[in-house]
This record gives sequence, structure tokens and C-alpha cells, in this order.
Amino acid sequence: MKQTLITLLCVCAVIAAQAQEQLSYRRNSLATMLVYHPEDEFGGEIYKAFDSLPIPDKYDDHTIAGMRVINNRHIWGLQRRDSGYFKATYGHQLTAQELQKNAQHTENLLNEKQMAKYMVAKWFGLTGSTVDEATFNTKLIQTRGQYNANDVDVALALQTTRGLASLSDAGEELLHNTFVLVNDITYITAEQEAAAAKAAMGIIGGILDGITGGSGGRDLAKAAGQIADSFTGFKVKTHSYLYQLEWNDSIAAIFYQFHYTGTPNPEKIKAFLNDETTYRLKYVAHEYEFDKKSVLKGKYSRTELVRTICARSMDKNIVALAKQYEDFKVKTPVYSILTNEKGKLEGYAAKIGMKEGINESSKFQVVQRLQDPETGKTKYKYVATVKPKKGQIWDNRYNAVLEEADGATLPYTTFVKTAGGEILPGMLLIEGKYRKVTE
Repeated sequence: MKQTLITLLCVCAVIAAQAQEQLSYRRNSLATMLVYHPEDEFGGEIYKAFDSLPIPDKYDDHTIAGMRVINNRHIWGLQRRDSGYFKATYGHQLTAQELQKNAQHTENLLNEKQMAKYMVAKWFGLTGSTVDEATFNTKLIQTRGQYNANDVDVALALQTTRGLASLSDAGEELLHNTFVLVNDITYITAEQEAAAAKAAMGIIGGILDGITGGSGGRDLAKAAGQIADSFTGFKVKTHSYLYQLEWNDSIAAIFYQFHYTGTPNPEKIKAFLNDETTYRLKYVAHEYEFDKKSVLKGKYSRTELVRTICARSMDKNIVALAKQYEDFKVKTPVYSILTNEKGKLEGYAAKIGMKEGINESSKFQVVQRLQDPETGKTKYKYVATVKPKKGQIWDNRYNAVLEEADGATLPYTTFVKTAGGEILPGMLLIEGKYRKVTE
């Protein structure tokens, strides 16, 4: 069991450096999961669609191999009476009590599976083919946090107050902002809506015939049924449950003192693997997305249709969760300063758009990330306020180009300043007000 666990952790530990297409900045880290309903007719297609979708590019990918799917019929090999989710089906919306039970059920599953421990192991690069050879490192933290090697060298940090502050900063900025998003996706098909429409019209038609003594009502119901049968569509109901890695000074102290080792130390590695209480995920928020009027303009195969609808539905939930939960807010760098041929300032470019929920009424703070020279910790200073420029919002939703949607060919969204000081490339955009920002 221990060897299987350490092998999986090692597989998950290797992460490539972030692409340099955009300016480097600290993203939140995210793992996404799916509640798979094999009993549903299109459950398999939703599974394939989800499995083919990448993590949203405004988050660092913290996916754990082999832990992306919760099979609702046979949850991680655990057959028991309380397993299974309350499902949103056609004609049934989940109640507040059912949502809470689903959220708690998922938290229990994730912690029973020790998901948080896998996430910590991935952060600290657990490697080694056996327990005797296994070690941790801080390479991923250096890469994602833009720290130099000495800043997060655990052995050095534990000897100085400044070093401990750097480790604490990495914990607050990186580990604390690590999330798992569990998506429970069910659907409505045209056939379900057609059946409901025919049933409703049949009842109405029968009543009309009873009143008039004729057959006009039945003819009306038949015509309505034919219209309903010709309707094509596939709409998903997506319930997203957000969980956050618990990481604070007390948890960090246990990890650094009893578990972390940069050189082979079987006792510390065994202590980490055997610890079933320190590392936990906590439920923080839920979001529900269902657009009954959604229409896709492009010509899609059924597989691509399902993939596109699922991608957009999950993106909408991520946007709503970011607005709802402070720690989940997306930070995006100012990509470039835009000027015309005469050198006159026309705006600021950022690679964010409709996928992230931007519209003409959106407002963003521009902040500068600074390091406190006394504590070594990161702080954010307010610089300006901006809003999207009308007609210049990038439609970067999944397959927007295929649909030839307005704004799909733009390379970025253009913002204009409404208040504040000088904006420079690399400064960060954060939607709404961010509590960590100082004036």
C-alpha cells in the first residue's frame, strides 16, 4: 500500500515550467474532477468530454493522476449504503439539503482518499522509487512562486526568521490557494423536453376535446408533438463543489519538522505517508449553472457538442465561484500598453475575456505585487481601476472561433483606465475588490 501510494505521488510530482507566452505571475492552483454517472445514456460522452478538457489557463494545473473521476456507481472501490449523489434530473432541482449532503459527501470522499496529501506531495516534489530513497524538493514552489532557490530552501529557512517568513509566504500565496473543483454534470436532451411537451399538450388537447366534443385538441397535441420531436438540443446541469487545501502555520510546522526531508530519510517519509489527519481539504463553496436558452451556432458533431457545452458550463461556474469566494479570485497580468500610430495611449491589453465572465460592466483593480523588505512576504498595492473597452472584449470561450462569434478573433481584451495612476506591463488585474490590496 505504501509503495503504491509513493509511486502515485512520484508520478504526480513532475511539472513543466509555465509557458512564457504570458508574463509570469502567481496563479492559484487547481485540480478538476468529475462525478461520473455511468447509468446515464450520455454519461460516457460527458466523461470523454471532461477528460479531454485542459485546466483553465488562468490556474496552474494541480491534477493528481488517477484521481480525476468519482464513479457514482462504484466510488473508488467503496461499496456502501451511503454512497452516491443526489442527482439533478429533468424536472428535479436539488434542494438546499441535498446540495449540502453532496458537498459533505464529497469532502468525506476526498479526505478518505487522502487527496490533500497527494496535493502537498506534488507541491514538494516527492520523488524516489522506494521509501528508503524518497525525498522532497521545492522546485515547483520556486517555479510557480518565482522564488530563488535560497528563498525556499527548507534547511536554510528553518535557521532564520527571514527564511521562515519566505516559507510562510509560499504557504499563503501558493499552498493555501490550492483548490479542487468537483463537477457533477447531468443533462437534459431534446427527447426529454419533447416527451414533456407531448404529455402536456396531450392533457390540454384532451381537455379541449372534452369541452368542445371534437378532435381539434388531439390534432393540436399531435402537431405540438411533431414540433417537439424536431427540436434538437443538449443542455447540461452543472453543480460545481469547490474545496480548498488547508494550509496554515500549524500544518506547515508539522510538515517541515516531521515530514520534509531533502535527503533520504525513511522515518520522515513513513511518517508522512502514515499521517491521516494533518492534511485535509475543506468545502468552501458551491455553484450551479444551467442555461435553458443556450444555443450553439456552429456545426458540431455530437461529441464536440457535448464537449463545448460542458466546457462553457464549467467555465461559468468557475467565474461565479471566483466572485463568490475571495481566495479563488483570478489574477491576470497586464499584457501590453496599447498606443496608436502617433503614440497616443489607447488602452491596456490583457489575455482574459468572455470565458472569464468579462462584460461591459466588469470592473478590475490593477495592483502591483511587492515584497516587504522586512518580512519577505508578498503584498499587493493598488495602482488603478480599469474597465473593458466597448466592442473590444475577447471571446475566448471554448470553440468561439468555430462559431465565428463576435470578438473571437481578437488576441486580447482592451481595458481603459477609469481611475488611478500609471499602469505598467506585468501589473495584475483582479476583478472587483481584493481584500489583500493596500492603498
